Amino acid sequence: MTTVDLAPPRPRRRRRPRWPERLLTQNSELREEGIWNWTLPALATRLPDGRTVKTCPAAGVCAMACYARQGTYQFPGVIARHQQNLAYTLDDLPGWTRQMAAELAHKRHRDGWVRIHDSGDFYSRAYLAAWLRIIAFRPHVNFYAYTKEVALLKAMYAPSPPRNFRVVYSYGGREDHLLDPARDRVADVYPDEESIRADGWHSQDRSDLLAVLGPAPVGIPANNIPHFRRRMAGRTFRAWQAEQDARRRRRTATDPTGDPT
Repeated sequence: MTTVDLAPPRPRRRRRPRWPERLLTQNSELREEGIWNWTLPALATRLPDGRTVKTCPAAGVCAMACYARQGTYQFPGVIARHQQNLAYTLDDLPGWTRQMAAELAHKRHRDGWVRIHDSGDFYSRAYLAAWLRIIAFRPHVNFYAYTKEVALLKAMYAPSPPRNFRVVYSYGGREDHLLDPARDRVADVYPDEESIRADGWHSQDRSDLLAVLGPAPVGIPANNIPHFRRRMAGRTFRAWQAEQDARRRRRTATDPTGDPT
């Protein structure tokens, strides 16, 4: 006689994602200065589960000459690690916040510097809010970031900036028009050192920390990145973005029904 098991099948247990054991790393350039960094994929990425996420929502012309879209950043293992970082912040932001705060409690980070985003940016309000909580919770660690998310940072950071977090707004994004060099700490990418000096700006080439600690406004030379210089065609990111914005306004004026973006 055949027996039939009418019991419902047991639900399959979802495997818990494997998040990184260590969140902060050091790339070859920042390691020389003792700076630690946290990295996301640059611009946008498609995660293994099919989700497409913009990690630099306000990117403009910088997307056409992004240093993080070449070289070692494109190695499969590096891409996978950066996607894992992003997925952690998307799927378990409280857990990521706790782990980051715990890691920053280590004595190696006391009075040291952490660069938020070797690539990527503050892609959402919730993500930036998590960073601001971490920064407040670790007053003996210094943080800094380049960002093109001008409106978001001015709304959530600028009204009461933490003493241990310094921000430099970098040109080349769709929100350049919100910047005021007389009030905001700004950085622009230049073709070379000579053009930085000719404009009366100040290079951060000797140390990345000069972007937030040195004199302003800040110039970033592209002389060591050949494809930067080719795409820039002698322009700064600021001038290049202004050209793109003017071209978009002309298109919108001649075709009001067109897509202004």
